Formats: sequence, C-alpha cells, structure tokens
Amino acid sequence: MAGLTFYDRPHFSPAATEYRFLPFQFIDLDDTRIVLVNEVGEHYVTDRPHFDAFIRKSLDRADPIYLDLAAKHFLYNGDSTLPVRLLATKYRTKRQFLAGFTNLHIFVVSLRCEHSCQYCQVARVTSDRAKYDMSTETAERALDLVFRSPAPTLKIEFQGGEALLNFELVQQIVHSAEQRNQIAGRELEFVVATNLAVVTDDMLAFIKNHNILVSTSIDGPAALHNANRPRPGGNSYELAVAGIEKARQALGYERVSALMTTTKLSLECPEAIVDEYLQLGFSSLFLRPISPYGFALKTQIRTGYDRASFLNFYVRALDHIIDINRSGTHFVETYAQLLLRKLLTPYATGYVDLQSPAGAGINVAVYNYDGDVYATDEARMLAEMGDKTFRLGNVHSDSYEAIFGGELLRTLVTASCVESLPGCADCAFQTYCGCDPVENYAVQGDMFGHRPTSDFCKRNMFVIKHLLQLYHGEDPYIRELFWRWIQQPYTGVAEYKG
Repeated sequence: MAGLTFYDRPHFSPAATEYRFLPFQFIDLDDTRIVLVNEVGEHYVTDRPHFDAFIRKSLDRADPIYLDLAAKHFLYNGDSTLPVRLLATKYRTKRQFLAGFTNLHIFVVSLRCEHSCQYCQVARVTSDRAKYDMSTETAERALDLVFRSPAPTLKIEFQGGEALLNFELVQQIVHSAEQRNQIAGRELEFVVATNLAVVTDDMLAFIKNHNILVSTSIDGPAALHNANRPRPGGNSYELAVAGIEKARQALGYERVSALMTTTKLSLECPEAIVDEYLQLGFSSLFLRPISPYGFALKTQIRTGYDRASFLNFYVRALDHIIDINRSGTHFVETYAQLLLRKLLTPYATGYVDLQSPAGAGINVAVYNYDGDVYATDEARMLAEMGDKTFRLGNVHSDSYEAIFGGELLRTLVTASCVESLPGCADCAFQTYCGCDPVENYAVQGDMFGHRPTSDFCKRNMFVIKHLLQLYHGEDPYIRELFWRWIQQPYTGVAEYKG
C-alpha cells in the first residue's frame, strides 16, 4: 500500500463557509433551464450557470438563489440537524397514504352488461347470464375482509359489467355494511359505477337515501360515444345523458361524475370532447388513455394508438381547457390536477398509480363475483383473460392475513417502490410518478418493468415536464390557474381508477 495517504476524519469535514447538499435529483427542463427536485418533491428551476455554481458550492450566502435552495431543503450549512428533521417531517407527510392501509374496496357484483364497448377491459357477459352475479354469501365474506382493514375510511365501490343489473345485491351490501359500521365506527362511503342505461327511480331513491356517489361514462359527443360504447338500439349516448340528468335531479350535481376513455376515434376531436363535458354541466374531465387489458387488446386495431398520438391529443385538450378557464369558465383537467398537487404541495393523492409503493392491495382491493380477491381492477381484468398471476386469494378459502399479508402482495409492494427500481431510482420525477407492476407484467412480461421501453414511464415523463414548462413559462395566468386547480377538491371519484 506504499504511496497511499490516509487522512483523519477532520480532513473530510466541510469548511466553515461551505454548505452541504440535501438529497436531490435534476433534469433538463429545456435547452437553457434545469429543474432540481428534492427528496419530498419540492422543485426549483434555475439556469445552467447558477446550477453549476450550486453544485460547485460556490453560491454566495446572500444570493437569493442560495436562500431559495436553503428554504426548499436542497442545501444547509452548519452542524444543525434541524433541516434534516424538517425534511423528514415533509417525507412522512408525502407518505401519509400508507397509514390507513386498504381503504378502497371494489365489489364486482356482476359481469353482466347490456353494452358491448369497443375498448371494454372486462370479460363481460350478456345480461341474461345470472350465474355471473356475486352471491350474498360471497358478498358477506368479502365484507368480513373489508372491516378487517384498519383504515379509518372505507370506500366500497360497486362495479361490473353493469352493477345495476344486480342492484338487489348492491342494496344488501349497503345495508350489511351500514349495520356492521354501527360497531366499527368507520367513515363509510359508497360509489356505484354504472352506464345509467338501466337506472330507475327506485334505484335513485335508494342511492340518495344512502349517500351513494354515481360514476358514469361519457366518451364525448353522441357519434363518438355511440361508436365506442354500442348497445342494442344504438342509443348509448342518449340513455347516458338522460340518466345523468335524472340522477342529478334526484341526487344533486355534485353526486354524479363521469369518466372518459380515449380511443383512436377520440384523437381526432379533443376540443369537441372537452366541449361536450362543458355542455353537460361537468366542471372537470379526466383525460384517460386506453388500458392494455381485456377486449381492448382484441380490438386494438380499431381502438388503439401509439403514445405520441395520445400525448398530442392530451396537449391539445389541455390547451383548450386552459383557454376555457381564461374566458371565465372554471373547468379542471383531473390528471393535471393530481400531478400538480404532487408538484406544488407536500401532500399525496389518492390515485393508486402515482404512489410509491403503488396502491395495489395496500390501498385498493377487488372482490370478484366468484370470491377471488385481486390487488387492482387491472389484475382482475388479467384474470378474466386467463392469467391469475395477481390473484391474492379467495374470500371463501383464505384468511385476511393470507390475502393481505402474503408473499404476492409483498412482492407487489417491492416491485412498485420507485426509490429502488432501475430507471426510477435516479429519476428527477420519481416523487411525482409511480410504477404499476400489473401493467408492467401485462405489457412487458415482468412486474418490475423496463423503464426505457415503458409507455407508462414515457407518458408520465412527458406530461410532468409539460406541466412544469407551462407553470414556469411566460404566462402568469397559467401559474395562477394551476394553483386554483389544486386548491379545488377532487370532483367525483376520479382519483381512483374506474
């Protein structure tokens, strides 16, 4: 070891005038600016000369940039542990969604459906095949598991197929859950996902009496909606619009929300889709890409598209929404709202795909009509295609501990911690994004995924950077608008995948 010099510990101590770094990542925002993001998602945009000065530790303490970076926990000086403790407090706030464990419980009460949607993610069956309905016994066993969850808030969402085709069971589940909750004392919420084609006055009376939210589907103007969501009679749009109006009159505007799915036909008319939601009286729109599951794969030639086409669609629609707000009408794009909340506040969202670890199993669970339990709705869709990789267990044969504490759920958690995944661990946007192990498996054959070829990754990278560019652009109105969006409560139930 001749020639090597070993220094004592004081040699490596920073000089009295030298500041220290707190954990951060960085990425080019454009040709002249760099965005820095720290461990809790606070970001700072600066030019290259100031960035170079920062990493060389040559920023003057009186420089406003130095003060900004210190205030946002990118640097600190001295031996005080206070900055690290403050950062830890913010980190715990960001991870608050982990505290309650599984709070969203989806009951697939029937696979029956009278629609034949082109992009349907579910292996639905025709409306006369009642053997695909969930039984009362299965529902009660599922409720046993729901109330084992330690979450202070329990949300039960009814899905299908068409959930209203088995409305008698919906009523039984609501009554049973409310009775159980007299002892459990949780905050109990209900949502029913329905196309509203078969809704009746009696159903709406029950829904109103039990404070159930309604989530429906509107893909855009009549021609687009009817093409995407065909049913006998070709009047899917007309029934949906009539159902929305009927439900609003019974429940109130704020109790009825709608979701859209982007298909190949949608790409041609983003502005018309936004205008349709405005015309129908909605104050928000969630611009969702098509999912790679179920019949969406079989009809990909008719409904599918590439990532670039969707992102062009998204940008056009977002620009139109910004112009609508500029003209004086309040209207929110919900996915942007979710991301901006992560970009600009210390708080997490309830959207399971933008969490680390992802919400699969630990925030959402799906109870299929046959009693099988899945970590996400997408996992259930894979099972309907014949792949039960993500089946956690069955309500009739497995305990709560086996389902929610087993090896599969632990693996899903491990596979969705972006802080330790290749390609995510060193990404500046990791705090804003997430990783969906079920989609990774469905598309890439591996639940850990491969970021360089991941559409999920590239799509979110683009949208996050686009929102940052808009926020830090030359138009002060957009910055003001984005702050208004994140101060608004989420409209409907779009923070969850439906």
